[in-house]
Amino acid sequence: MALAWSCCVLDLQGRVLEEANADAVQPTASIGKLFLLCETAERIVDGRLDPHARLHREPQFAVADSGLWQHLAQDSLPLVDACVLVAAVSDNWATNVLLHAVGLESVAARAEALGCTHSRLHDRVRDVRTPDVPPTLSSGTARELAEVARRIHVAASGGEVGGISGDAARLVEGWLLTGVDLSLVAAPFRLDPLAHTVGRVRLWSKTGTDIGIRADVGVAWNQSDALSYAAIATWQTGDDVADLPFERMHALGRTLASRMW
Repeated sequence: MALAWSCCVLDLQGRVLEEANADAVQPTASIGKLFLLCETAERIVDGRLDPHARLHREPQFAVADSGLWQHLAQDSLPLVDACVLVAAVSDNWATNVLLHAVGLESVAARAEALGCTHSRLHDRVRDVRTPDVPPTLSSGTARELAEVARRIHVAASGGEVGGISGDAARLVEGWLLTGVDLSLVAAPFRLDPLAHTVGRVRLWSKTGTDIGIRADVGVAWNQSDALSYAAIATWQTGDDVADLPFERMHALGRTLASRMW
């Protein structure tokens, strides 16, 4: 059994409350879409992008697996609706269309502005990764990603942080609150996956799932406390890890939930 596990939990001031191998660089599947959402939000706020501009579901950006747009009849959507699809269901087609509008270099610059050295979105989503493209969609460290989540929440709450403005952070946090995948760290909170945008305890998360990868980044908060977290579990195909990735994620979630409820 060979599971590579890393995690990091930060309080509102950025102090480390828990960590394990937090500086290990691991593949993170869809987690890198966070940087795309942050860059898109900043461009909406500063006027470079029209939030109601229609984005078209062009065939060259089609990809299977996660998402709803591939199942919908509508071939075009307002840009902000595409953002909601990415945040809510990690929509791959919407991700690729947004990334085409924004540009991968700009998304990389946003990751750097948010304090990341090793955490990046490397490419668009692809059905097959050939040797001539990056081997993984995104990668990162638990420490950097927990800090990104903290900065989004602090800025959305009116604080000043580097890398994202308050108005952009409020957009991003609003989109992410619609996320339906609460199966990993968020599971012990027992929130309704389809309706948890309000409540005494609130939580947003962005998960990443691929063969041999489970990752989760987010923030949980109530009236008196807020915790940001990142957790990454990776393993090689054929390794007998059974339920261990989920057990580790859920154990971390129980620790966080015990402080929130």
